[in-house]
Amino acid sequence: MPETSAEPQGPERAVLRSALRDGGLLVAGLVVVGGLVGLATAGLPGLLGALAGGVVVAFFCGTTVWSMWASVGKPPATMAGYVMGSWLAKMAVLFLALLALRGVIDGMPAAARFVVLGVVALGAVGSALLDYRAVRNGRVPYVDG
Repeated sequence: MPETSAEPQGPERAVLRSALRDGGLLVAGLVVVGGLVGLATAGLPGLLGALAGGVVVAFFCGTTVWSMWASVGKPPATMAGYVMGSWLAKMAVLFLALLALRGVIDGMPAAARFVVLGVVALGAVGSALLDYRAVRNGRVPYVDG
């Protein structure tokens, strides 16, 4: 039976689904491991630091996949606009969040701050590697024909 979904399902969407799934697993793993490390080294502030880092990683990973998902099948200039617009929005949100949380972050024990930094840094590297793996393993044709 033919698919009746209004949204086209192609190889690009499969790559993005894979990136989204793997990104979710990465965030979950980082929160669990970071939470345990944070709890052991800084108590409750360390656990909360791992959760905050996980939220940042999830937001950044999710926004990237969303911008790509929304631009599949669009002309390259439109796709570039989506990706650049989402990047600018992420930077604005990060700046405003850090500005708003400046007092909270300054009041955290040093170990808790390192937990936040560790979760975000590992999330950034892990997300890039998982996105690369999703694209590398994706079966997307180079030409239509």
